[in-house]
Amino acid sequence: MYKYIIKRILIAIPVIIGITIIDFIIMNLAGNPLEMIQGARVSQEALEVKRVVLGLDKPIYIQYVIWLKELLRGNLGYSIRSYQSVSQMIRSSIGPTLLLMGASLVVSLIIAVPAGIYSAVHQYSKGDYTIVTLSFLGTSIPGFFLALIFIYIFTVKLNWLPSSGMSTLGTETSIVDIIKHMVMPVMVLSASLAGTNIRYIRSAMLEILQKDYLRTARAKGIGRFRVIYKHGFRNALISVVTVIGMHITLLFGSTIIIEQVFSWPGLGLMTMNAIINRDYPVIMGVCLITAIVVLLTNLITDILYAWIDPTIQFK
Repeated sequence: MYKYIIKRILIAIPVIIGITIIDFIIMNLAGNPLEMIQGARVSQEALEVKRVVLGLDKPIYIQYVIWLKELLRGNLGYSIRSYQSVSQMIRSSIGPTLLLMGASLVVSLIIAVPAGIYSAVHQYSKGDYTIVTLSFLGTSIPGFFLALIFIYIFTVKLNWLPSSGMSTLGTETSIVDIIKHMVMPVMVLSASLAGTNIRYIRSAMLEILQKDYLRTARAKGIGRFRVIYKHGFRNALISVVTVIGMHITLLFGSTIIIEQVFSWPGLGLMTMNAIINRDYPVIMGVCLITAIVVLLTNLITDILYAWIDPTIQFK
């Protein structure tokens, strides 16, 4: 296992370098950030000075080498709009995003695991049809549309929940206040995740329940709960872990829209503002962090495979 982890880390290094090259090229093809500050009050001389300061007067490969050297020192550059350190901006925004993603993933699993198992065990029953229908609805409804519905119901009509921010302005931040602000974003993200997870868990459990060893376990008089959860669900976890690993990467894309709708102060909101303002250093920094998270997620998923199924051997 240790050799496998080291091997995967070594393989990840050229992958990350390749991602940085593609990221840098795409950002340069997208346009010049100086276009955002052009105007009647800005002279060409000032633009040229800014171009030299940012190093945009050099060839693209020289710009990439300079950026990569700074990256290896832990310096992701500075925002063109706010002049803040990109590293500092990401550090201040990644916490709320991870909190939102983690809560959404946990809530979706709390819903999906028992619902998926129940649906598989009671196949073709009314409960099965109801759960499958709800799972398709949760997967099909766009997140931003569901978010607007929740805002209209719980904020505009009922006035139960706040619709923006992470805490109430002008009051002391508390855990209860943060949870109240998290409810709707977490509900929106969890709906799609739970819908997908239910279908995968149901499918995996249906396949496992037909195995001979489960029939033997039932014949031996082992309790129904142990047969389903200990013997059945554990062997279905391989498929579930794979889906969860995929969801962690997809959540980064989903949170961009949801954080924008609910004004949640995380990476998603920061990324959207950077895209609108063509703040390329911020966009490149977020893309790099996302790529690293994807690689780490894949590695953790492979390690969990061995923990779930000891018969799996890594080479």
